[in-house]
Amino acid sequence: MLKRDIWNELIAWKERSHHPLVLRGLRQIGKTFIVKEFGKAFYDNVVYLDLRANKTIHKAFEGDFDVNQMMLSITSVDVLARFVPGKTLLIMDEIQDCPNARSSLKYWDMDGRFDVICTGSFLGVKGFRVPYERGIPVGYEEQITMYPLTFREFIINTGMDKQVFEYVSRSLAEKTMIERTVHESMRNLYLQYLVVGGMPEAVNSFFETHDLNAVREIQRSILQSIKDDFGRYKDKDGNDKVNEILKLRAEACLNSLPAQLSKEYKKFQYSLVNAKGHSPEKADGLQYLEDLGLIARAYNTREIAVPLEGVKIPTEFKVFYIDTGLLVSQLGDDIPAKILSGNVGAYKGAVAENMVAAAFAKNGKPLYYFHAPSGSPELDFLFEKDGDAVIVECKSTNNRASSMKFVLAHPQKYGKHPAVKIADANVGGGDGFDTYPLYALGFPHFLQMKRGENLVKMVDVKNLKVPD
Repeated sequence: MLKRDIWNELIAWKERSHHPLVLRGLRQIGKTFIVKEFGKAFYDNVVYLDLRANKTIHKAFEGDFDVNQMMLSITSVDVLARFVPGKTLLIMDEIQDCPNARSSLKYWDMDGRFDVICTGSFLGVKGFRVPYERGIPVGYEEQITMYPLTFREFIINTGMDKQVFEYVSRSLAEKTMIERTVHESMRNLYLQYLVVGGMPEAVNSFFETHDLNAVREIQRSILQSIKDDFGRYKDKDGNDKVNEILKLRAEACLNSLPAQLSKEYKKFQYSLVNAKGHSPEKADGLQYLEDLGLIARAYNTREIAVPLEGVKIPTEFKVFYIDTGLLVSQLGDDIPAKILSGNVGAYKGAVAENMVAAAFAKNGKPLYYFHAPSGSPELDFLFEKDGDAVIVECKSTNNRASSMKFVLAHPQKYGKHPAVKIADANVGGGDGFDTYPLYALGFPHFLQMKRGENLVKMVDVKNLKVPD
């Protein structure tokens, strides 16, 4: 079993006062597996309902939302199911396929005798974004988004000594050079991760066989199975249907990404999408990919200023795979070998930019960049931290970050900003910026806020009085 960070989040959920949990995320990233294993580890009884495959069980949620009645209906279909107060986890898999089941979460929560975890691969996807006739349980559910494995999770599953991990983390935090042998090992691991990616089946295959051809076949199979589900929706009677036009547009948008990312300026262009329709129609296909969790967008900004959301240009963006391994599987057969040899700039920098975008997205960071109307300067990424717009430049080698240096040298025009260069190099510095190795993206101390930074001191109002 792969060690996943989500495991600790599930434990934290269980140990505190909680509502039913909805675990969202792309298909085939291990949602069902992890919640089943969690159930086995922490509960005496697990009741598992596959709401996509088992349509009969939907009837349990068609009557009154009386927990005892729902339990009776579930056990009449699943004779092995046991509901023991305080010792049972109810898992409702693919809950978007049964809107009434999601509406019922309010009543399971109010009853309080059983813990409930739901998974959803299509929540918010077109065709499932329909009004719930019996209401969405606002205030009665919690949500967590799960992603493919991060590099941190990847290296943890290699069995790396905890002391090595802590040494690298400390060196990055203190901005001190990492010992050469450790640096080279981490670098090589990261290059492998870029090729293998974070889809659990691909990762497991790599750890077991070290066969990249087998990994590539798995990645392509995963992507094809995801494509096979494109356009699926529920009609008003709850029957499975396929919107063939949306399916074609979504697949065409996805198929265009290698070409989109091979351009010098990687702005997404609908003209490169091989599908009928104007840009607004094709945009439906792209939005579908984003709703599925397969891609992430990075928006250009009018200026380098916070809040970045306030200066973004909604119509100008780049599109990246949420998993770099899936992107690499769609490129030429020689690309994995080039990456493993250290050429992260393969395919005109597509892999290098995608690895940063994927790392940011998996850490919950909205993606932005800056591309001046004249084309120069162009900054790979921007993100917010401590009230500043932080500049991030990604270099496949240790080349000069000329655009970043130009911006830093002209604060009167662009403002003063912290800056980071991520390169195929050790920890170092520069004139106004810090340099980190590629694998630093797996130790996201500069991407995440420390717990407690958002805590504020409460205002004492106990002694406030109305003036006489």
